[in-house]
Amino acid sequence: MIVRFGYVAMSMIIQDSSPSKTMTMASFGKLNDRDAAIRKLERIAEMNLHNTLRLLKHNIGNDIRVYRFSSKLIPLATHEDLQDWDPFAALKDAFAEVGRYVRDHQMRVSFHPDHFTVLSTPRQEVLRSSVRDLRHHVKMLKAMELNATAKNNIHIGGAYKDKLSAAGRFKEHFDLLDPEIQKRLTLENDDKTFTAAEALEVCKATGLPMVLDIHHQWVNNDGEKPWELWPDILKTWTGPLAQADANPGQPLPPKIHVSSPKNSQEPRSHADLVDPAPLLAFLREIAGATPAVDVMIEAKHKDAALFDLMKHLADYESEGIKILNGASIDVSG
Repeated sequence: MIVRFGYVAMSMIIQDSSPSKTMTMASFGKLNDRDAAIRKLERIAEMNLHNTLRLLKHNIGNDIRVYRFSSKLIPLATHEDLQDWDPFAALKDAFAEVGRYVRDHQMRVSFHPDHFTVLSTPRQEVLRSSVRDLRHHVKMLKAMELNATAKNNIHIGGAYKDKLSAAGRFKEHFDLLDPEIQKRLTLENDDKTFTAAEALEVCKATGLPMVLDIHHQWVNNDGEKPWELWPDILKTWTGPLAQADANPGQPLPPKIHVSSPKNSQEPRSHADLVDPAPLLAFLREIAGATPAVDVMIEAKHKDAALFDLMKHLADYESEGIKILNGASIDVSG
């Protein structure tokens, strides 16, 4: 089984490379000239995209082909007071350059809209805001000229004291989304509310591919082991939404998330680095039935955590683990 590792948004190695520089609405409001304030927002966004390109080049230099973009590339892009602003014309070339690099190097990229983007909400204003945010993420991917293999990963959302009804609302609201949004979504289990088994049932009902977070599953489960769910999770990656725009000869591999608990007192919080042992236990269990899987590292130390993990995985080469390059391994089934 080929396993590729990636990381989230920021680098601990490349200096002054944040792709998430921002401006608050309060700061925006203090600028008397609104047009000048908008130009400033666009300059910040252009710097974020420039830094994103720097990080992508850093990634390719280290064999990293799985990466999650920052959702904050364009500051205040979805703020209600700026809905008359279209930043994409000014940022056309910067987005195109990022997308071209992704395509040229066959990278797998994604977004993870923040926790305020919830389709299980009973409140129409929250739903409108959530749909607006999802539409914005799709616009960014389209501005990069990336097809639907570039996904937006979300959680089901809150339970609102009735988990069954919340899951039902998610499905109803999902059905109302534009097909362009639907085919770019993946669904993940969370660490407090919807277990992996519950998220899997929603994926089966909607056709969404499921991203299994094995840390979340460890702290929020129904008593099952994560690999016991894997055969059904794997099937969610064979449907038309999962494989939209994928090359028939190169299907999009399933994706999982990995992190380690910060400590025994804060088991839900993410540690700086990744403990390889639980991850390897899971990978060995699924290797026989899974040709390839991509692993998004959500540790606090970002790319440094990836490099640290690869260093430790080299210690397992006599135990069925083969290092393929700086960010990939082969796990014997």
